[in-house]
Amino acid sequence: MLSFTFLLSTFVAFSQQSIAEASVITDFNNALKLYNNKAYAAAQKNFEKVQTNAKESSSLKADASYYDAMCAVKLNQTNADDKVLTFVDENPTSNKKNKAFFNVGNYYFANKKAAHALKWYQKVNMDLISEDNRKELNFKMGYGYLVANRLTLAKDRFLPLINDAKYGNDSRYYYGYIAYKQEDYGIAESTLKEIADNKSYKSEISYYLLDISFKAGQFDRCVKVGPELLKTAKRKDISEISKIVGESYFNLQKYEEAIPYLKAYKGKARKWNNTDYYQLGYAYFKQNDFENAISYFNKIITQKNEVSQNAYYHLAECYLNIDKKNEALNAFKTASEMTFSTKIQQDAALNYAKLSYEEGNPFENVSDVLQNYLKKYPNSTSYNEINELVVSSFIHQQDYQGALDYLKKKKSQENLILTSEVSLYRGIQLFNQKKLQQSLPYFATAKSANDAEISQKANYWEAETLYRLENYIEALAKFKSAKNNLTSINKEEFSLIDYNIGYTYFKLKEYENAINAFNRFSKTKVDDEVLIDDAFIRLGDSYFALSNYSSAISNYKTVVDKNGAEADYAQYQIGMSYGFQNQNDAKIDALTKVVNEYSNSTLKDDALYQLANTYTKIKDNRKAHQAYDRLLAKHPKSAFLPRALVRQGLLYYNENQNRKALEKFKLMVSKFPNSSDALEAVRNAKNIYVDEDNLDGYVAWTKTLRFVNVSDNELENSTFAIAERKYFEGKNDGSILSLKKYLRNFPDGKNSLKANYYLADILFKEGLFNQAADKYKVVLEAGQSEFSEDVLAKLSQIYLQKENLNEAIPLLERLELEAYVSENILFAQSNLMKVYSKTESYFLAIEYAEKILKKDKLDDSLELDAKIIIARASFLNLDLQKAQEYYSVVEQEATGELKAETLYYNAYFKNLENEFEASTKVVQELIANYSAYKYWGVKSYVIMAKNYYSLKDAYQATFILENVIKNFTQFEDIVKEAQIELDKIKENEAKTNNSITPQNKN
Repeated sequence: MLSFTFLLSTFVAFSQQSIAEASVITDFNNALKLYNNKAYAAAQKNFEKVQTNAKESSSLKADASYYDAMCAVKLNQTNADDKVLTFVDENPTSNKKNKAFFNVGNYYFANKKAAHALKWYQKVNMDLISEDNRKELNFKMGYGYLVANRLTLAKDRFLPLINDAKYGNDSRYYYGYIAYKQEDYGIAESTLKEIADNKSYKSEISYYLLDISFKAGQFDRCVKVGPELLKTAKRKDISEISKIVGESYFNLQKYEEAIPYLKAYKGKARKWNNTDYYQLGYAYFKQNDFENAISYFNKIITQKNEVSQNAYYHLAECYLNIDKKNEALNAFKTASEMTFSTKIQQDAALNYAKLSYEEGNPFENVSDVLQNYLKKYPNSTSYNEINELVVSSFIHQQDYQGALDYLKKKKSQENLILTSEVSLYRGIQLFNQKKLQQSLPYFATAKSANDAEISQKANYWEAETLYRLENYIEALAKFKSAKNNLTSINKEEFSLIDYNIGYTYFKLKEYENAINAFNRFSKTKVDDEVLIDDAFIRLGDSYFALSNYSSAISNYKTVVDKNGAEADYAQYQIGMSYGFQNQNDAKIDALTKVVNEYSNSTLKDDALYQLANTYTKIKDNRKAHQAYDRLLAKHPKSAFLPRALVRQGLLYYNENQNRKALEKFKLMVSKFPNSSDALEAVRNAKNIYVDEDNLDGYVAWTKTLRFVNVSDNELENSTFAIAERKYFEGKNDGSILSLKKYLRNFPDGKNSLKANYYLADILFKEGLFNQAADKYKVVLEAGQSEFSEDVLAKLSQIYLQKENLNEAIPLLERLELEAYVSENILFAQSNLMKVYSKTESYFLAIEYAEKILKKDKLDDSLELDAKIIIARASFLNLDLQKAQEYYSVVEQEATGELKAETLYYNAYFKNLENEFEASTKVVQELIANYSAYKYWGVKSYVIMAKNYYSLKDAYQATFILENVIKNFTQFEDIVKEAQIELDKIKENEAKTNNSITPQNKN
């Protein structure tokens, strides 16, 4: 029998345990009550307390863990999923495990997180839940699979429920919808029709059934049902229903009816695709509404498929119908490069070849296009037609060498005849490019032509080329031959023949013959006043050379009276002619007019020098001094200054003004020690020193002069005389040796300047430019002399040939200021213009170009050079108004590549002014007539692309830019510009066309 003490302690312990368990149960019940009242946060705290206080492995602890996890789910706590999984891991045999999975899934499902719910539903054991719960689980899992786009799994869940009272209609709808999405249209249609009148799904089912009918090719039903459905359709469905009706009419070839429905379609995510644009474009095309058809076809870019090949072919037809052949050419090219339909491909290729010939082609040589067609389709019914166009295409592109090469390959009598004509064109082309020697063989070939007109032209151009090459004797014979064979047909074309003959005689110094030729020319009808004036000037010069001064004056006066080209020169020559007739007053009057009436004349210093001499001659010393002083003051760089100082010194000496005379002689020697007049000045100064009995002063002065040796050195004189004689005899090899010997032995001799100049001159003629340059530098460094002008001209020419532009510039600047010969002044100014342009000194380039344009008589090519330099420099200076003005002027005169450049800028400025169609026409002219000049053709096509895009033609714009990028990688600057424009277009078009992928941005 247990002791009382033991029993008491046992009872106390049991009582304490019962009280604790009762407390846990109470806490659990309170927590459950809070849970049922949806006070999940408070409930969770109590369930956590129960888990802490309840015995391990007790059902109460497991239940508390379950509800704790459920609270976490309800409260959307981040560790909710972990709590559920912990509950399952710790209570694997709990009957609440399935319920936990199911409840968690339901919670997420109710919160529209079907995919998240699906994860928990998949954990539920279907065998452990009730039939109702099983149906609910299948429906919700089916919906979850549907949301996750796992359509087959979803379909399997809905299938058992389609006849269920609760889930049947929804399951049938989803089952039918899934069949529709899986393109199982038979099942979809039969399933959805059973609930077609269900208000919940009627709108959607009507659309699906309509779409199923469309996909089944039941287009008649679609055009019947669709318009009715549109009357009650939801706003979001109107676009898709319109598309089905429109495409149904399209497939029934009822294009007029299709158009409004196709236009009502808004696209996927507010974007159309290329097929959408094609259908509407084709519908308009079938209505002969080509403008609208183009506006839709030309949205189709980037893709290559059967739809796009058809679209581009029909787009080309549309362009042809509205007479846009260049645009058609591009579309035919694109269609011809696709193989989806070989019939369309060949027909597009034929049209592409023909249009390339008619309109020109910037991306391929037209002749290559034609020949490629012949190679690819040798059995074409159009073979002979295309073959005949090949030679014509070369000529049309001014690719005369290409034409000659092609004719050489295909020898025939007809081709031999063509060879003569094309040789003439090639010769003229080379002549215009100043490749004179290269042009001669082509003229020789052309002269053998059976066609008298071709032969005559070749003879004339051969003569012109020989003249330019300074082969005057042969040129004269050719000109005379050309004149003898003139016909009434080509007299106007060769209206300058007597002018050319006159000039050739003039160059040969056969002045009587020159006079006859110029007189004949002066009687012809020629519109060029500058040429007429020049003919009278040369008439005057010829009479002057023959000492027939009266006739010379008469012809010079013709130019002076009308203030024609070179009127200042004519006036000067009138004065000189009077002088040779000893009519000094008339001479003075004429030369005074040169000084006072021709502000821009380069002959003012000449006239002042002659006036001073004439006044001296007639003993009017006061006016002679005035003329000399004016010459010295106004023309400090004049070549006449050394002689003027000597003559004025002599004038003072004759007036017994020895001091003033000596000042002039010394001034001359100090300023021009290397002048040929320097020794005369020294001799004259010596006379004054002797007169004044001051020989010591003379000796002291001459010791300061390097070039004066008071004790003559006969050896030096003899050595130089030998070298000089050889120089004037033209014995270049001997002269070089003799002159080098003299300079080696007498580096500071009185003739060293002449020796250096002579040696430089021979070396220059022999093409030894580096050696010549060294000697020319010695002459220049010695100071101003009678050789300075020629040295400046020759040395600057050497630097220009070697592209030593920075060294050429100061020489050209000096030459401009110091030159006496007008040709050298022009040489300096024209080259300064070009050099400043090359060295990007654009303001100075413009300044010199404007100087040149102010001259009366200019070579046509130089005048054109000046104008184009102003245009280019102004453009680079951003003076676009001036650039446009001069490009416009140059365009009227330009030929060849320059013409291509001016047309480019014409198009450029029209684009800037939003004259897009006019700009495109200019580009088309450039491509049609100047495609041989690829750079400007390709560059202008970027302008054309901008024009097209501004005119809402995305196809033409992208086609052009893509071809530029693909075909002309040699022009990096243009390709870069084209890529930038293409990226802009694609980025913009991708906003409305989901067939286009915009360019990736780095």
